[in-house]
Amino acid sequence: MGVSLNDPSPMSPMERLYDITFRDPPEPQEATPIPLVRVQADEQADIDISGDAFDFVRSIRVYHIQYRQHENRDGECNRSDSTRLGSYGVQGDYRWTRSNVGQVPTASDLRIPNGCGSYFYRSVFVDWRDHAGNYGAEEVRY
Repeated sequence: MGVSLNDPSPMSPMERLYDITFRDPPEPQEATPIPLVRVQADEQADIDISGDAFDFVRSIRVYHIQYRQHENRDGECNRSDSTRLGSYGVQGDYRWTRSNVGQVPTASDLRIPNGCGSYFYRSVFVDWRDHAGNYGAEEVRY
């Protein structure tokens, strides 16, 4: 048909970023104060949750797992276990206590090798039982 399209060459990622940044600069806005929300100071539920219906809250356990092992130059095995357990009390008060990797549920991906191979594991593992007694767990490595 005698027509051609001269498509401009594609921009590099840096050129695209520059174009997006300066194409339509944002207009300054007036700062509006963010409303403050009152936070409980006593760190417990504001209603009575001591009944059996709230057992699911007390079933929540949070494991902060920090474990490391390696063999030093002298052939000695160095192990470090800073695992902590977070749990809820009768009225929803939350507390951390010392724990260890031996108390971490098997649902965790934590797998300490036999012997003293070099191993590092750090995660937050949460497990619970819902209102029907079903087990659930989630883990995030970081």
